[in-house]
Amino acid sequence: MTPTNQIMHQVRALPKSPGVYIMHNDKDTIIYIGKANQLQTRVRSYFGSGRSLEPKVRALAADVVRIEHIVTRSEAEALNLEATLIKKHRPHYNVRLKDDKHYPYLKIDTQSPWPRVQIARKVDDDGAKYFGPYASAGSVRQALDVTKKLFPWRSCSKEITGTDPRPCLDYFIKRCIAPCTAYCSPKEYADVIQNTILFLEGKSDQVKQHVEKEMLGASEQLDFERAANLRDQLQSIKNVVDNKKTTLTQSMDADVFALARDSDEACIQAFFIRGLSVADTDSFIIDGTTGNSDAHIMSAFLSQYYESATYIPRRILLNVDTDEKEQIEIMLSARRTYQVRILIPERGEKKSLVKLTEKNAWESLHMYHAQWIANEDKTSQALTMIQQQLGLSETPNRIECYDISTNQGVDTVASMVVFKNGQPTTSEYRRFKIKTVVGQDDFASMREVLNRRFKHLKQDGRGLPSPVKEASTNKTSSAWDEIPDLVIIDGGKGQLSVAIDVLRDLGRAEIPLCGLAKREEELFVKDFSEPILLPRNSEALYLVQRIRDEAHRFAITYHRRLRRKHSVKSVLDTIPGIGPKRKKALLRKFGNVKTIKEASVEDIAATVGFTEKLARLLKQSI
Repeated sequence: MTPTNQIMHQVRALPKSPGVYIMHNDKDTIIYIGKANQLQTRVRSYFGSGRSLEPKVRALAADVVRIEHIVTRSEAEALNLEATLIKKHRPHYNVRLKDDKHYPYLKIDTQSPWPRVQIARKVDDDGAKYFGPYASAGSVRQALDVTKKLFPWRSCSKEITGTDPRPCLDYFIKRCIAPCTAYCSPKEYADVIQNTILFLEGKSDQVKQHVEKEMLGASEQLDFERAANLRDQLQSIKNVVDNKKTTLTQSMDADVFALARDSDEACIQAFFIRGLSVADTDSFIIDGTTGNSDAHIMSAFLSQYYESATYIPRRILLNVDTDEKEQIEIMLSARRTYQVRILIPERGEKKSLVKLTEKNAWESLHMYHAQWIANEDKTSQALTMIQQQLGLSETPNRIECYDISTNQGVDTVASMVVFKNGQPTTSEYRRFKIKTVVGQDDFASMREVLNRRFKHLKQDGRGLPSPVKEASTNKTSSAWDEIPDLVIIDGGKGQLSVAIDVLRDLGRAEIPLCGLAKREEELFVKDFSEPILLPRNSEALYLVQRIRDEAHRFAITYHRRLRRKHSVKSVLDTIPGIGPKRKKALLRKFGNVKTIKEASVEDIAATVGFTEKLARLLKQSI
């Protein structure tokens, strides 16, 4: 029996009922886990006509040698089981939370007479309170530090007898109320733990009410020292809560998730809204996104995240739709006493909140890339891969990147950014104001910039630029004298051809060049007939993208500055009688042209150097 017949024999044996299917390869490794309302029908779809299948599905089907299954009572139950098994086995072809096997939690052992807050790696059925999961050890550590600063529970693991002769340092810095020396009663300590639990649940208003009530009670009992401590604690809680306040006008119990995706990389940002406050935020990197839609990625995330989440809100707000909305709602509602709804807001403050979360998702994704590259080992691997992929003779320790920024040929500028050993060297950045090009001509602008940059190279006795190593030993040399190991041009074949011509004419044709086309992140290299695609999710691609983005940022910042400057100049400098001093006085007083337009003639006339006649002329002119 051929491999294909063996698989189809297994497929025909599957039941037509809800459940989970588990696919193994020839090494008996689990490579994919899925769920279906009808197992046989769903699994058969993987082995249909190859032309009608996506590349990822064809690759998966070719690797499968054995299929097992688990029958469930409903598709929602299958969805929950699928999430559990994916988190356990992390199959290669599944969308999955990055490194999610050991997502941490905060744990409060409420069964103990003197509980404390600890970090736990899994949720056990031990009667304790758990909060999470958090995306990383850093996230859970930050949450632990905040609660420790706000609530004086004990952080020690000693047995509490109340007979210790003196408390530890935590008592004196107001981080513990010292049950070890019986300085507090069991009720007072229980109140601290209860307030900590409420705070971690996002119920900060209740916490403030409890602490304020305790403070007033202590004051009435003339226990002024405890009342003062509670007053300070109340103020600290208010400060933390105020920093998390949003512009919401209505209270809500919601988790907000936004997906940001760049090629095969995806990040989901979470805002946890409790009342009018952002109780917490976190971000999750997603693996295995190749060939999957945004809707499928979001569905996989929600099912895996809530499979082990300790709290499920009434509303879940998203920036993209899911392909299993109804099943996820059923799965989550079954675990609560209320209906859980998944929404994609279209207007109002909920829409604004989703937009804010999406903005943070992109920031988190960019930060993830930056942190990845900042790691020295990763950077070294990136530079080595760039050298190998581009066929460079040396590691590109100095990389220069150039970008053009213009607005229909107006205020055209260019940027040059420098990365040394994979890190930005901002002191060697340069910006150029295009001087010789009229109108919008990116090719001519790039030609001017490269000529102006590379004519600065030192000349040897033959009229050629001297090698960088010799120039670097000269005390009068500068960054202009250094020869880059690689020049990246932001653009495709056309921009690259311009750069090749310029360096050839300057006698520096040996300097490696490449053009980076943004649409598919293709690298066009001299003497290569086909563009080079760096591996997705590779350190090399992250580094090249970061260098290109930095060049774009530096260019567009300069362009916007010039545009603002000229927008002021074009209005004020054309008015007779208004020179630099009067213009400066106007802008110092009114700030911008818009405010000047709205000002009265009397207000303008009262400006230093102005008369009523000149003020009227100005108002008529603008």
